[in-house]
Amino acid sequence: MIAKSIGIIGAGKMGEAIINGLLSSRSLSKDQVLAVEVSPERSKYIRATYGISCDDRVEELVNVSDLIIIAVKPEVVASVVTEVGKTIGKEPLVSIAAGVTIEFISKYLPKRVPVFRAMPNIAAYVRAATIAIAVADGSAVKSRSLKMVDETLGILGKVVFVDERLMDAITGLVGSGPAYIYTIIDALADAGVRLGIPKDLSIILAAQTVRGASIMVLETGKHPALLRDEVVSPGGTTIEGLVTLERGSLRGLLIEAVTSAASRAKSLGS
Repeated sequence: MIAKSIGIIGAGKMGEAIINGLLSSRSLSKDQVLAVEVSPERSKYIRATYGISCDDRVEELVNVSDLIIIAVKPEVVASVVTEVGKTIGKEPLVSIAAGVTIEFISKYLPKRVPVFRAMPNIAAYVRAATIAIAVADGSAVKSRSLKMVDETLGILGKVVFVDERLMDAITGLVGSGPAYIYTIIDALADAGVRLGIPKDLSIILAAQTVRGASIMVLETGKHPALLRDEVVSPGGTTIEGLVTLERGSLRGLLIEAVTSAASRAKSLGS
């Protein structure tokens, strides 16, 4: 049950990623995706690039949308949902604002509104996002709304439903995670350059290697450590590389990066 019309409030990087993912899927037409953006320059860019309606009129967007996505910075969520609350009916509302709880959003809206908290990542742009969704216990969410949100956001990637208490941690892992992986890909590519591989080719090799490793984890269901051990041969090349990574505390740094990002997400909702 894909929404017939989707209103996206906030057309920044994540808002644009969602717009591109929805339209490139061909599941929705340009007339079915609308956006609101306060920056005139950004609105002009979105209209020119995607051919959709994009202006600063929240009320009009709410009136014609079956599903509303809040994609603004955490500090302006209250003012946005207050505006939305003036005209919204029973349409599902999804917030992707880091750290902002369902309870916080709901107090600005009529009780009949089904509220969801989601954390997608930038890979929504190519419909390969991880999208964690939380629903408050005892909320106005009905099975029809749940199905609509699941199937509509499912266009953008893999949807998983989670307990809201995990959302800050998921923000540190899922929301920020692509930046860590881009850094790893860039470092691998630079290593290739250091060894004489042209940069453009090295980036392709590094990115495809990361992609292949990820697919192996997802499709085989094997633990990453087990898959890693299958690559390592006694006295071989891979174990030498792994020893270097251990000396540099790569695992520990990645764990700390996710933890720090999650802590920051939690503070944004305070």
